[in-house]
This record gives sequence, structure tokens and C-alpha cells, in this order.
Amino acid sequence: MEEIKDEKTFKVFVDRLTLGITRVLENLPGVLDVRFAEKAPAEKRCLLSWEQKNNCALPEDLRDFYLTTDGFMLAWNSKLENEVVPVGCMVINSVAQLRPLIQSNVYSLPNAPTLADLDFDDDLQESDGPEQPHFDCRSRIFELDPCNGNGKVCLVYKKCTPGVMAQQCEVWFLDRSLFWHYLTPSFTAYYRLMITHLGLPEWQCNFTPYGPSPQAKQWAALYQPLTFYGDPYLDTSSEPLLNKLDPAKAFRGKAKPPTPKKKQPAQVPASGGSTAKGQGVSWRHSVTKR
Repeated sequence: MEEIKDEKTFKVFVDRLTLGITRVLENLPGVLDVRFAEKAPAEKRCLLSWEQKNNCALPEDLRDFYLTTDGFMLAWNSKLENEVVPVGCMVINSVAQLRPLIQSNVYSLPNAPTLADLDFDDDLQESDGPEQPHFDCRSRIFELDPCNGNGKVCLVYKKCTPGVMAQQCEVWFLDRSLFWHYLTPSFTAYYRLMITHLGLPEWQCNFTPYGPSPQAKQWAALYQPLTFYGDPYLDTSSEPLLNKLDPAKAFRGKAKPPTPKKKQPAQVPASGGSTAKGQGVSWRHSVTKR
């Protein structure tokens, strides 16, 4: 009886933590092996130690998340014919893995450039949108999700001052070419965004100008058709290309065959008639004079 109660309690816990997405995935056609990794809550002393070590205050929503579960991992596969293919993966690093972005040399050579050396100047950034993070001391960046090597989702503290604890943070996506793309203003918003996209491959690339790869678009069109919009950058009116309805074309019904027109007798060209008429008038004038 205790095992049954524990199993029911665990299912209720997973259902609340994943916002019911496990049941949704299990009911999708072709989805197999929905796996949720159960993790114990993080201790408060570990959170305090992380804040003191990195001189950053964890936001309340992320603190509550770690006090519920020290990290998050949910993965699922899909069956194509007789082959099982791993598709979805949702990851939130644990407190121990919430490490600063690597600041060491990119290459193991002396005098090699660092990420701070590769940082872009302010005058090269776009004027619209939020200010982008920096790899130097102006920002403190921590890895939330390695994205299976397709980039990194990072917790970013901007406008930092040395010796002062940073308070405000945002969630950004760093692609493989070291360009930043804004995702959400808070961890809770990002968590809901991750659940909504079912952990599909390269879903973070939907918030980049280039978008995900063609293969990732096929997975999204298969398992997320209601929120998949294809490539919105091809539309000049900045609206999604799909789900656009033209009533004049959709509701005009079946086209009727055109009715044949009756043949009309050939008419004398206007120029010829006027010429003949003009000749008849001149002939009458000549007869009258005689």
C-alpha cells in the first residue's frame, strides 16, 4: 500500500512540476519512453554558498525551483518505422552545474584570445531590443542548458560592478557563433517556454533570425503544429506565413464551367462603314449638281 501511495504521490508531483506535459507526450502518436529524472531538492546552504561564491543573488523563482528539485531532465523518443529516435530533451542544470561561462583561453596556446577579447563593441549592437550581454566583467553569465551542443541557454546578470552583488538577471541564448539572442526576462517565463516547445531539437533557434535547421522544423511540424509557424522572416508584413486565411479564395466554392457564348454575325468594321458612307454622300452630291 505504501508503494502505491508513493507512486501516486510521485505522479502528482511530476504532473505539477511538468505542467502536465508528460501526459500530453504519452498521448502523442509515435512517442515512446517519456523519461523524467527524479532529483532531490537542493539544500539552502548550497544556494547560499553559490550566491557568495559568484556574488549574484538567485531570483526567487529559480530559488524556489531548486528547493523543489535540484535540476530538471525530461527526455522522450519517437518511433519511425522500426527505429527509435531520440527527439525531445528538456534540461535545467543543477546548482553544482550552474557554473560561469568558460572565461579561460579559447586555445591552449600562450597569448591566445579569450571570450572577452572576442566581445563586440557597443556601436555594433542593434539599437532596438534589450542590451546584449558581454563576456567581460560587465556581465556575469551562467549556463542553464547545454542544448545538446547547439548553443547554450544562459542566466545573465548585466551591468555588474566588481565587488557588488548582482540582483537582476535574464535568460539569453548563445548560439555557436557567439551571438546573443534574448529569450525571457525571468526563469519562470523560460521554464514555461521550454515546456511549451516540448523540448524539441533546436527550439531555441526559433528566437534567432536564421531559425532552426530543416530537420528540426520537420519535428516541430509533426509534434507541434499549432505553434509552429515555419520561417516568419520571409513575410514582409512581419506576420506568420502559415494559418493565414483568404476568405475570397477559401469560401468561393466550386468553380462553375463558363457558359458558351452565342456567335454573333460578323460586323463591318467601323472604318469601312464610314468610308462607304462617306462615298455614298459624295455620290449624292454629284448627282444633285447634275
